[in-house]
Amino acid sequence: MTLSIDFVDETGQLSDKENEMIKGILDFAAGEEEVEEGSEVSVTFVSNERIREINREYRDKDQPTDVISFALEEMGEDEIEIVGADMPRVLGDIIISVERAKEQAEEYNHSFSRELGFLALHGFLHLLGYDHMEERDEKVMFQRQKDILDDYGLKRE
Repeated sequence: MTLSIDFVDETGQLSDKENEMIKGILDFAAGEEEVEEGSEVSVTFVSNERIREINREYRDKDQPTDVISFALEEMGEDEIEIVGADMPRVLGDIIISVERAKEQAEEYNHSFSRELGFLALHGFLHLLGYDHMEERDEKVMFQRQKDILDDYGLKRE
């Protein structure tokens, strides 16, 4: 399974190895979730300040967070679905705070790479419709995350 992933690192802090690991986990998850070949997603790495601005603007929460996803397939009011067009499926955008990822890796006592992989997968599952607003949905989503991370081999170290 191969996704088309557009990486944007606004922080300049990620290595090619970390980008490759994230591509690997997202490709693996796409295969596990039976996402169409060639589907598109963007992953942007930002500072705490930038993710705080995004969180404030789009979610009315004036604080930094670790990951935010914008699913492009969610139909809003007055939107018309385009059918029949021979275009790749565009899943949406995943935005990750590099600073929060580093803080959380330390807090949870695992590697920065593992935290990045977890956050990218978490955001990706949101793009596919998973949610954790209700306790039942949270159990499903968090179990799916754990299963994919374990099967991929990105366990807590």
